[in-house]
Order: sequence, then C-alpha cells, then structure tokens
Amino acid sequence: MSETWYTQISEVKPNEIRLRGYRIDELMGKVTFSEGIYLALKGELPSPEITRLLDAIFVSSIDHGVTPPSALATRTATSTGAPINAAVAAGILSINDFHGGAIYNCMGVIEEGLQRVKKQDEPVEKVGIEIVQEYLAGKKRMAGFGHRLHTADPRTARLFDLAEDTGIAGIGVALLKALQAGFRQAGKDLPINVDGAIAGILVDLEIPRDLANAFFIIPRVPGLVAQFYEERTTQRPMRYIDPTSSQYNGHENRDLQERSGE
Repeated sequence: MSETWYTQISEVKPNEIRLRGYRIDELMGKVTFSEGIYLALKGELPSPEITRLLDAIFVSSIDHGVTPPSALATRTATSTGAPINAAVAAGILSINDFHGGAIYNCMGVIEEGLQRVKKQDEPVEKVGIEIVQEYLAGKKRMAGFGHRLHTADPRTARLFDLAEDTGIAGIGVALLKALQAGFRQAGKDLPINVDGAIAGILVDLEIPRDLANAFFIIPRVPGLVAQFYEERTTQRPMRYIDPTSSQYNGHENRDLQERSGE
C-alpha cells in the first residue's frame, strides 16, 4: 500500500471541484483569470489593486513579434508539422536566462541588494550604486537591464506607473531604480526592460523567486499559440524562417477609444 501524501491546491470529489477551498463553479464568472492564477499560486484571492497590476503584467508579455527565440522555435516546430502542444512546448523550452528567464535572475539581484540594505543599514540608493560598481568591475551582465530593440521599454514605464497608482511599488522597485541610477552614474544609460520591471514588482508582491519565470511563461503562451496558428495557416511547411525578413501587414494603428466608442 502506498504512503499517503498531501496537497493544498485542489480538492476533487464527484460533482465538486475546489481550488484552495473555493468551488471552481462559484469562481467562474466572478473572478478574472489573473485572480485565479494568483489564487492557485498564493492560496488567497488578490486585492483589486494586485489584480489590476497582475492583469497588466500578463498583458505586457503576451507577444513581442517573430524575432524572440520562443516565437521562432514555435514557428520552426510548426513548419515541420508539429502539433500545437509540441510547437508551443518548443517555444516555452527556449525561455531561459537570456530570454524571459531574466525575471528570476533580476529578482536575485534585488533580493541580494535588500539583504545588504538591512544588514548594512544603508539607503537603497547607495546599495544600488555599490552593486552596479561590482558588476561593472567584474564585467558581468545584470539581468533586467538593456534591450536589443528598445532604448526605453514602454511596458516598463506603464508597469511602474500602475505599481505607483496601486500603492504596490515598494522597496523592490526602489532598489531596481537605484540600480539604474548606478548605471547612469557610471555613464551607461541602460533601460530597465520589462523583465526587470516585473522582477521588482514581484519582490514587492512577495512572490517567491522560484515562481518568477512563470510570470513570463504564462502570458507568453497565448502569443505562441497565435504564432503557431499563423504559421500553420499562412506559410508553407519546412521553410527556412528568417525572422528579420518578416513584414507586418496586420491592422493599422488602433486606439482603445475605438473599443469604447468614444
């Protein structure tokens, strides 16, 4: 007889499914997908402020065109005739240290900095400069900074604005900005990318670092599904895919006011 083991996530009985104690059918239509994700991961429903910020985080990383490794991997697998699960899995498996995985690594830098702030009883501004100087001296790359395309990532600015508006921005975001100030003081105006912004916010939300990259993987899945479907339905099989030769031919620029009819 196998040994009994325990789980606190879901309880499933005939005609009844509960997530963290809540009936799934009662949650349906009453909580958002973001709230359901937070409940599954943290065990409690989030506040309206956290929900608003989570929604923004998930939207921020839905897609970034055909050039990221995850999109290219998904399209390449699709081109071979792979089914949707295999093609999307190929994309997810390409998410690592230098693509999407920077959230985990950046959280590590922030958490180390916060430990110094507490241990050394120094302001975040000073600690941020110290850490940057150490990275530059060791010629090490710091996750969460710099971008191959954006000199000012528009998603970062929006996430920071929302974090301030909701009152969630705290010492994690503050240290991240101190690190950026440290780079600027050293003559390197590196932008905080969306991974870095998410990392700082997750620290302030007290999300465990082991879950960091889930906040890139979860929202990127719909984008990879879209990449799969477009590749499957508009391109020939077994083609050589050069992402830099792609051209956008979708909708012209649209404004959200069109949605509300304003």
